Amino acid sequence: MQQALAPYQRIAAQIRQQIERGELMPGDRIPSVREIERTEGVSTATATRVAAVLRADGFAESIPGVGTIVSARRTQTTGPDRLTMLRAGGTGFRDGESTEVLFSDLVPAPESVAAAFGLSQGEDVVQRQRVYKDSQGVVSLSTSWLPGVFAESAPELLSTDPLPKMTFGLVEERTGRRVIRRRDVVAIRPVPEDAAGVLGVAPESPGLTMTNSYWDQNGELTEYAVDFLGPGRELSAEYQLD
Repeated sequence: MQQALAPYQRIAAQIRQQIERGELMPGDRIPSVREIERTEGVSTATATRVAAVLRADGFAESIPGVGTIVSARRTQTTGPDRLTMLRAGGTGFRDGESTEVLFSDLVPAPESVAAAFGLSQGEDVVQRQRVYKDSQGVVSLSTSWLPGVFAESAPELLSTDPLPKMTFGLVEERTGRRVIRRRDVVAIRPVPEDAAGVLGVAPESPGLTMTNSYWDQNGELTEYAVDFLGPGRELSAEYQLD
């Protein structure tokens, strides 16, 4: 397959493989234009395009006076990831992550939320919005909606204080409704003006989103969440096929 690629794409793919195998680590130098010219026998123009491809794909960055180095990958922690970590006995956060609850209250259900829960538009639901951050900046801006009745048995849901067991754990503890199924939808959507300021992007610019729906053991929806991923974040999955 690499033989069918343009020379600069083939060389960039080889370097990406070195990064993915751990042979080149974050902070290591990418071969310079002269090194690529010499080892690959290509022109200066071709060698220059290699670093540009790696930068565009998020594998490298240019540092003045240093050159082009391997970037630290900006990993993405999603709601399903946090549920898995919580059930494994963790806190639901990776090392270095933190969260700030920006809003939490009973609100009239927006049309899309009402449709998801099978409610009449305007019925009360719990809305919680929080921003997740790590050492590289904003991981995601997450807004979730839950049935309004949950606030009766778990009034903490209406507080902007962090929840000790996250939303999943608190709901299960107070209501007995355990999440057993989910659906994830990934889409590009315009970033609303209120979210743009948190994410540090222009309003209405395209943003990568993940929408998660969670159902309990009775087949009833317990949470509907929409995450806008931070700039430069990526979603990835790995599967064993045999």
